[in-house]
Amino acid sequence: MTQPCDPFIRHFDPPLRVRADGPLAGLSVAVKDNFDIAGYVTGNGNPEWRDTHTPAERTGSLVSRFLDAGVTVPGKSQLDELAYSIIGRNARYGTPVNPAAPDRVPGGSSSGSAVLTASGAVDIGIGTDTGGSVRVPAAFTGTYGLRPTHGSLPADGLVPLAPSYDTPGFFTRDLSLMARVLDVGRGETASATCLTTLRAPRDLWGLAEPGTASALQAALPDAPIDPAPLAADGALAEWFECFRIHQAFEIWQTLGAWVSKTKPAFGPGIAERFQAASRLADAQFDRARSLRARIVEMLEAAIPPGTCLLLPTTPGPAPRLTATEAELDRFRTRAITLLCIAGHGGLPQLTMPVRGPDGLPLGLSLVGARGRDADLIATAQEMFRR
Repeated sequence: MTQPCDPFIRHFDPPLRVRADGPLAGLSVAVKDNFDIAGYVTGNGNPEWRDTHTPAERTGSLVSRFLDAGVTVPGKSQLDELAYSIIGRNARYGTPVNPAAPDRVPGGSSSGSAVLTASGAVDIGIGTDTGGSVRVPAAFTGTYGLRPTHGSLPADGLVPLAPSYDTPGFFTRDLSLMARVLDVGRGETASATCLTTLRAPRDLWGLAEPGTASALQAALPDAPIDPAPLAADGALAEWFECFRIHQAFEIWQTLGAWVSKTKPAFGPGIAERFQAASRLADAQFDRARSLRARIVEMLEAAIPPGTCLLLPTTPGPAPRLTATEAELDRFRTRAITLLCIAGHGGLPQLTMPVRGPDGLPLGLSLVGARGRDADLIATAQEMFRR
């Protein structure tokens, strides 16, 4: 357990603003501290990273689009170390307090942006999502979270983690704003239609805790929903292992040289994952890459345009702050088994807040075919009356 911390890692005084008009004028945005903003060091959730890097020379294209849309940026937000966690605890800086469940973790790695959005401190949170780093904290804090189609948003000025999975993502407290945020992020206004073919595969729902599954099922629309399994028996465990290896291998290729040279004092969980990543062999990655290609083909057939997959965002509510590393590892395995589906396929995923047992926040997710990001928002607005 780490100490509570300010969800901002850096406050801008005065807040950044480049224009007073635009489609998002008057709204505030928290930017995760793995995006470059000119004149400031991008800290990436780790003091050794901060101390071994120089101020950014330019602001990344995505953040620039939001500034050009009229937003105010009051600061940069906390994240898990090097964005390599979905829990939201940072041993070096602390844990932002989850406003919806103060005795539970906020989720990560985009913990600060989620907490600031959920608490009302900002209107919009910008985060990143590789293995679930927008979807998980959105579910844990009771906000809307969008992992867009991979490659649909500019990624220059973003510290990479596992590039074939990395994407910027967003937090909002309402869907109408999420639609506007997506338009600004993409740099164009997208037409949207409601997806009418709904699937809620029983093998995915079987990964959720009983109370979570019941609460989320009660929130499903009164419409025909196909419960047929998404994958063959035992395949989901293979998909998880494929993701674990593929992501970790990419992470070591991307960050391993810096880790080996700097030898940062990572906190629990982060240190062990980097050690494991450093030991992966090329042959393991080659097998994972081949399996991922087959998974992508299967997902394209299972989720064609016009189809929406409905599933729990995570298997249960946020773990308690007092959870052990072993407990968190067990939760992480079940969570990533659900989260890796959109990751493998580069698919858009929208998570919506639902109240679960004891009033704890849960996430109900909609996953669509590539490029159907706006359709997911339209589907949520129409079928769930959000």
